[in-house]
Amino acid sequence: MKPAPELVHDIEVTPAFFDIDVMEIVWHGHYVKYLEMARCALLAKFNYDYPQMRASGYAWPIVDMRLKYVRPATYGRPLTVRAEIVEWENRLRINYLLRDKESGAKLTTAYSIQVAVDMATREMRYVCPPVLWERLGVDGPGATA
Repeated sequence: MKPAPELVHDIEVTPAFFDIDVMEIVWHGHYVKYLEMARCALLAKFNYDYPQMRASGYAWPIVDMRLKYVRPATYGRPLTVRAEIVEWENRLRINYLLRDKESGAKLTTAYSIQVAVDMATREMRYVCPPVLWERLGVDGPGATA
């Protein structure tokens, strides 16, 4: 039995001045950018970032994303953004946790859901393609231990 892969990756982000709104906190829309940065780093860890997805014949549009803001992020204060793949059979779901790097305080939780779309036919796949499981090092549907 092969060990379960570690489907998680952390990045550090420091909010820049242009990310701050008139309330002197990070504007809510910039959190999506931070999630994207973490998602790309996580997928690159498995050599399945967007260029590799395209080369494999699949687009992976985001079809759902939710964020819960707990505490505000502020200018110049480093954040840790954790991205973790939690579903991969029928869709790719990634959970996120943003924390203040220094205090460890939880700032935001989120998730995104992506589905595989065959680029040749433009049809959505109801089961993720085997290339995803191969890259992640996980078993696909019907796999036996």
